[in-house]
Amino acid sequence: MKSSDRRDLIVLVADSNMKAAVRGLLSREQALGIRTTDVEVLAHPQRDSGCCKGGVDLLSAFANQFQHALLMFDREGCGQERCSPTDMEHALEERLSSSGWSDRAKAIVLDPELEIWVWSGSPHVDQCLGWINQSTALREWLIARGYLDRDQVKPARPKEALEAALYESHTPRSSAIYRRLAETVSLRNCTDRAFRKFVDTIQGWFARQSNPT
Repeated sequence: MKSSDRRDLIVLVADSNMKAAVRGLLSREQALGIRTTDVEVLAHPQRDSGCCKGGVDLLSAFANQFQHALLMFDREGCGQERCSPTDMEHALEERLSSSGWSDRAKAIVLDPELEIWVWSGSPHVDQCLGWINQSTALREWLIARGYLDRDQVKPARPKEALEAALYESHTPRSSAIYRRLAETVSLRNCTDRAFRKFVDTIQGWFARQSNPT
């Protein structure tokens, strides 16, 4: 297949929640400053460990069909928790390069897990988690319940904190929550390393071309 005939991007993620978050982020073309992209997002049936161990092999089959690829999963549950996220990414990117992608693919390991992207100072977080008519502010509730220290910006166990907040607000957990958060929270306020790598990579690949004057 000619390079010009390839679709823009394939993303292999660990589960439906991450798939929804990626879809939500990529829908924000104006905020990201990117052009419209043709994207395929796949969830690995073996989740984080499947992405870590078999993601490169799975993506190699698509190297001639897409211009770029992203491999994304949580460090927590991937089976390689003793490795640093950056070391894992480097090793995976070397394998992606030699599997047919050259310099057209990146790996992103979320540390410890996707839910770290949820916790920001945006009021949209409270709304998406159903925390609207509660008597206690969400941050104060997290501190009181031991999920957050007062000097912390984000919980050390973000997934546990998210599930507890949803339970307290009687909000069913669903992938739609992750999509709504991805579609609404500020892209500039999140300083998480993996999140910044995702944004920078997408902007580098698909930056909107300015019109000539």
